[in-house]
Amino acid sequence: MADLRSEEEQVDALKRWWKENGVSLIAGVAIAAAGVFGWNAWQSYQENQASAASARYQQLINLTAGTQLDNATAGEARELVIEIIDNHGKTLYADLARLIDARLAVAQGDPSGARVALETVIDASGRDYVKGLARLRLARLQVADGDAEAALATLDTGIPDALAAQRADVRGDAHHALDRESEAGEAWREALDLAEARNQPLFGVQLKLDNLGLYDSGLDNQELDS
Repeated sequence: MADLRSEEEQVDALKRWWKENGVSLIAGVAIAAAGVFGWNAWQSYQENQASAASARYQQLINLTAGTQLDNATAGEARELVIEIIDNHGKTLYADLARLIDARLAVAQGDPSGARVALETVIDASGRDYVKGLARLRLARLQVADGDAEAALATLDTGIPDALAAQRADVRGDAHHALDRESEAGEAWREALDLAEARNQPLFGVQLKLDNLGLYDSGLDNQELDS
């Protein structure tokens, strides 16, 4: 009998505890379950967004793969750029789409549009390498527009070491545009040395040096400065 009363007391105590705490326990479980569900749903949404951005960017790559684009294709590509930026503006794909948009703008005779696209990447991207690419392309555009001094200023900041060879190449272009042949030669030689040290292909630089007539003449850097 004592054991029975003890069990009945335990049951009564459990009932009282459930009455006092059952609602909050159920609520806690529900909140925890909702949190897990919400996190999984968010992860799934993020994965779907990433997949969609990747697919649209690949479509953009396919559209712009040719060396020459007709106006209709270029227009379609630029519309796709806008879609990627609007729907996936914080992603790497949006940054890369803007870089492509700058190239398309140049091809369509819209250098101001190209500048805007590149400056947006420089100002808004959180990715140093991509910002460096944008600065390189902006500097090339500035050289082509006859603003070589501005190009040199652009090259002085925010370009990572991984792009040092390309930076030296464009710096040589800027100096050459300013008729500074010795500085151009030094920059292009530096570009070749960096590219060789890092096993990076850098096309066209040797031809620039050959055309300059300084690299093959055996002149060292001191002679180039004289």
